[in-house]
Amino acid sequence: MRRVLILGSTGSIGTQALDVIRTRRDRFEVVGLSAGRNAELVAAQAAEFGVPVSATAVAGADGADAAERLVREVDADVVLNGITGSIGLGPTLAALEEGRTLALANKESLIVGGDLVRALAAPGQIVPVDSEHSAIAQALRSGAHAEVRRLVLTASGGPFRGRSRESLAAVTPAEALAHPTWNMGRVVTTNSATLVNKGLEVIEAHLLFDIDYDDIDVTVHPQSIVHSMVEFVDGSTIAQASPPDMRLPISLGLGWPHRVAGVGVPLDWTAAQTWTFEPLDAEAFPAVELAKHVGRAAGTYPAVFNAANEEAVDAFHEGALAFPGILDTVRAVVDVHTAPGELTRESLAEAEAWARAEADRLIAG
Repeated sequence: MRRVLILGSTGSIGTQALDVIRTRRDRFEVVGLSAGRNAELVAAQAAEFGVPVSATAVAGADGADAAERLVREVDADVVLNGITGSIGLGPTLAALEEGRTLALANKESLIVGGDLVRALAAPGQIVPVDSEHSAIAQALRSGAHAEVRRLVLTASGGPFRGRSRESLAAVTPAEALAHPTWNMGRVVTTNSATLVNKGLEVIEAHLLFDIDYDDIDVTVHPQSIVHSMVEFVDGSTIAQASPPDMRLPISLGLGWPHRVAGVGVPLDWTAAQTWTFEPLDAEAFPAVELAKHVGRAAGTYPAVFNAANEEAVDAFHEGALAFPGILDTVRAVVDVHTAPGELTRESLAEAEAWARAEADRLIAG
């Protein structure tokens, strides 16, 4: 029986994790829940799963601090970090310091925290929940690290696949949120439309699997059936394929390295189907190359990249910025950033605050 603490229990990842646990009460016990808002839903979740009030936290803007306190106070085997954004860094660091297995859906905390996070993590302590990184983790079990030639992350291409940069100028927020495959929150869905999300995932893959950026590629796969691939030195490529359903990687995050029977519906190999793969259009969607540049620079650059993007996404949804302006703003902020010498939580906080202010200044014109 694994005791699970879910951070962000009212969001997409959190509610799907509870769906998984609901079917396997023999394997998982929910021992804590946290959310930044929606106290009514958290209370209902706590009542259903028998979580005491002392092991729940709903704290509005203070949600990440409350979640960090919960990580340190609740005796859990697995902490599922499903918080959105870099505010998840504190709970991620706390989970690692407390020796919990970290099922990581909050990619931003690893990307922003970088070597701070990696220095705390024991081998195997971080289990990725992103479908792409879960796929890579599964495929990597087919060979040794020295046998890996490259990682190939798949991208759906988002709602604007095939569009030119010029045609994206008139994109509306509603169109950006109409993802063809996944049902996600506003920030992540918009990041999928700009492919910033894929850029963040490239940085995450480098940090998780210690593969050079030159050996991490992205291919566009609209069907979202193949979730990512690992190419080995002998020319073999191992791919993980399944219908697009986050409950599968979530279940692996909770139960790793063991699988949870019946959590997903397998592919129907008796039915005709076609899967396609296309090169990424880096001119229309420059986020991946910019993310690689930021990842190589390391230090506080990934934090600046992420913070500027969050500000630009908000501005886009408020009507203050055109869709291509999201990446234009992020690039402009990254270009003028100067990283401090030492990476600490304080230097990260200062860099993020500076990046948000600089992005806001550029957006305001």
